[in-house]
Amino acid sequence: MSPGASGTVRSVAELMEEASRAILSTAYFDAETLCLKAMSRARASSDFDMMARIAMPLQEARRQRRHEAIDAGRVTTLRDLTLRDSGPGCFLLEPPLVGADARVVRDLLFRRHVPALVLTREPVTSKGRWPIVGVGIGQFQPVVARVQVAPPPGDTPTPDWLLAAQEALGDAAILKVKPEWPADHRVDDMWEYLEAVPDHEKLSQAFAATCRDAAAMPQRSAPRRRSPFDDPFSF
Repeated sequence: MSPGASGTVRSVAELMEEASRAILSTAYFDAETLCLKAMSRARASSDFDMMARIAMPLQEARRQRRHEAIDAGRVTTLRDLTLRDSGPGCFLLEPPLVGADARVVRDLLFRRHVPALVLTREPVTSKGRWPIVGVGIGQFQPVVARVQVAPPPGDTPTPDWLLAAQEALGDAAILKVKPEWPADHRVDDMWEYLEAVPDHEKLSQAFAATCRDAAAMPQRSAPRRRSPFDDPFSF
């Protein structure tokens, strides 16, 4: 009988063994689901060493899904949450949709096992730049990452343009986490921004490195107050 088949709760180690098998069999959506479940349990117990180890297969599952989305070679622009065509590819949300809507679309496509790279752009700035935004759930309030990028030629986004915009957004998210903060605090912040920009590899790697730093701490830091709310539902 497989782990969990009788309704028992699988351990983190069992979940990760199953995630590894899923990656080997190219079942990347299943692998990501298992990694996220394991991450939730490891995070709840502040097992930073385990969190660092989970981050790498999670990154690999997301990398493979992202490659499939980019390789599809198409971009779907959305101005409402009606997914008329949800085949593999890239999806750019535009006003009146806002940053929080990207998560709705991303979660829906994930449940359908559709490889997708999903981003949101806000209204064009006075200088002609396109603001790109990502929103994570956050422990106490949503967290928001924003970056302004040059629009694509002819204002027609391509998969490569979306990939570059996503890279810029993830880089901006990394910079929002202050290196002088205690490592165990930075773990939470890195994870929340990784929820906002889940396909960014350097952010995944920074999260894993921060988990290893936190695991090496002799004791946990005192709780801290979070920064003021940054509204993800407005421009």
